[in-house]
Amino acid sequence: MVNSISESRVSISDSAVEKDRFLAAIDIGTNSIHMVVVRIIPSLPAFTIIDREKDTVRLGDRDPETGNLKPDIMQKAIVTLRRCQEVAKSLNAEQIIAVATSAVREAPNGRDFLKQIETETGLRVDLISGQEEARRIYLGVLSGMEFNNLPHIIIDIGGGSTELILGDSHEPRSLSSTKIGAVRLTTELVTTDPISNGEFLSLQAYVRGMLERSVEELRENLNPGERPRLVGTAGTIETLALIHAREKLGIVPTPLNGYQFSLKDLREIILRLRKMNYAERAAVPGMSDRRSEIIVAGAVILQEAMTLLGLDTITICERSLREGVIVDWMLTHGLIEDRLRYQSSVRERSAIRTAQKYQVKLEYSQRVAEFALSLFDQTKGILHNWGLSERELLWVAGILHNCGHHVGHSSHHKHSYYLIRNSELLGYTETEIDVIANLARYHRKSCPKKKHDNYRNLPTKEHRQMVSQLNTLLRLAVALDRRQIGAIRQVKCEYRPEVREVCLRLVPSQPNDECALELWSLDYKKGCFETEFGVKLVAKLESAAVAAG
Repeated sequence: MVNSISESRVSISDSAVEKDRFLAAIDIGTNSIHMVVVRIIPSLPAFTIIDREKDTVRLGDRDPETGNLKPDIMQKAIVTLRRCQEVAKSLNAEQIIAVATSAVREAPNGRDFLKQIETETGLRVDLISGQEEARRIYLGVLSGMEFNNLPHIIIDIGGGSTELILGDSHEPRSLSSTKIGAVRLTTELVTTDPISNGEFLSLQAYVRGMLERSVEELRENLNPGERPRLVGTAGTIETLALIHAREKLGIVPTPLNGYQFSLKDLREIILRLRKMNYAERAAVPGMSDRRSEIIVAGAVILQEAMTLLGLDTITICERSLREGVIVDWMLTHGLIEDRLRYQSSVRERSAIRTAQKYQVKLEYSQRVAEFALSLFDQTKGILHNWGLSERELLWVAGILHNCGHHVGHSSHHKHSYYLIRNSELLGYTETEIDVIANLARYHRKSCPKKKHDNYRNLPTKEHRQMVSQLNTLLRLAVALDRRQIGAIRQVKCEYRPEVREVCLRLVPSQPNDECALELWSLDYKKGCFETEFGVKLVAKLESAAVAAG
């Protein structure tokens, strides 16, 4: 499977290297909506940023009673997204990749908001998990800063969450996302202006407590004697760097990338800022009006993180999540062959790691996944028209379909849904994880039904159709290895349109094996397939000699 995916990426790369490409990436965050438009030069491979757009929408200012995103703020966000689309179009961007993070992820009406965006603008937004956000931040920082194979800790302080990442140019050693952000903390913990001593001390203690687990996990992945460099990204940290540069140097370095300041200087800045009210902070050179409202909480997060990590200097990197979205797209499309190349298989390796976590029998699940892909390939263009991305989701579902046994045998297909839905499958969006979980859910027992919440809550009709069709292939694949011993070596599909019949010709691994249990299981599981595609399914066992001939 890994080889087939990488081969498809290479073929895309071969057709794309001749000309430069233009791409836009939008980050719908808790505090702001950001967009970068880039020119990708595949021959290097590298990209240059040709335009940036930003609007402080403050999606994190949610209804305090329900936790819902507010209608007026959602509408403001849609207006901003329309403007971003216009800018991207004017700069000849061939595609806009949009992701949503903490505020949309946690709001009860977050998915409804994403549907509203698609209805009103045509823009499909991917909802990503906290760990996936951290992974893409890592990719973005790697694209703008040389690590020289040495350990670096990245901290990204957003409006709703803070990501801590440990990496050394290779696969990240630790990825975490903690529910503390500048907007969230200001909304929940700060009521005084200037902030009172009592609230400030409570804020410090709360942040320290929330960060301790992530810092401990990160430290466990450091080797003895390693002294990592700390890298900071995103608006809060960049604003603090601007304030520091103006005060210490009298000028702002351009670019800000690589600029450093100390924990001692940060503490001095916080000491001054906490004594000011909103208006006074807004007047500080380098501070925007909206940033002044949340800067104290954001600065406290950085201070406590540096203290817990025992690091006294931070270096600025101007690339982060948006640029990581670009890098991820380049990896997916086979445009990167340098030090980041290992990331191109992150999705497959993440699925394998998740299978190992839940003690899945990998030899068996890989056979099921390969059977599912074989059925997919042989029926493509005849019974369905799904592409490479859907093929990959089917493969992951095949690998993980039985992970529910980790909880218990009874209703293990439902346990599989729960475990997959709540796993951190890196490289996948929340919607893709939802599809994978549903495919695994329906590998046995009933077919998908609208009365099932997990199926009904899939974001679009297209996703429900995807699950309805592809789960039938996974069911047949499971039946083909009913004894989990690899009794069937190969399956050949033959479609007879005149009688609307699909014949599965099965080649046994052992010449004297009648594969009675596999044939029975196929007959038992074929109902969903026949109903979904309007065909009759028959299975026949071929002798090894006939198959060889």
